[in-house]
Amino acid sequence: MAQPLDFLLVSICLFHSLFSFQVEDYYAPTIDGVCVFPFLYRSEIFYDCVNFNLKHKWCSLNKTYQGYWKYCALSDYAPCAFPFWYRHMIYWDCTEDGEVFGKKWCSLTPNYNKDQVWKYCI
Repeated sequence: MAQPLDFLLVSICLFHSLFSFQVEDYYAPTIDGVCVFPFLYRSEIFYDCVNFNLKHKWCSLNKTYQGYWKYCALSDYAPCAFPFWYRHMIYWDCTEDGEVFGKKWCSLTPNYNKDQVWKYCI
């Protein structure tokens, strides 16, 4: 009888370690609120909506994530930072420079050279 019980306990521990989430991941989304960028989540800074542990992208409603969040609508995504510095030029609009596939992009901070945070333009 000890062997099946040991197997069960090991299986439960393994399952828990593979599929466990922190308590903060279970907070329900807020309908009202404004996305705050950049925000700190799990010791990392994010400049746009993210999709950790969820199917759809979401954002924090606090500068440091405190359990208040919402799903991102198109209007919630971080805006481009114009003008922005890239290599040796200042850009006032989306650019294709440096993009292998020719898609337009922009920086999410005024200094792309320093922060290297960007997104594709819509």
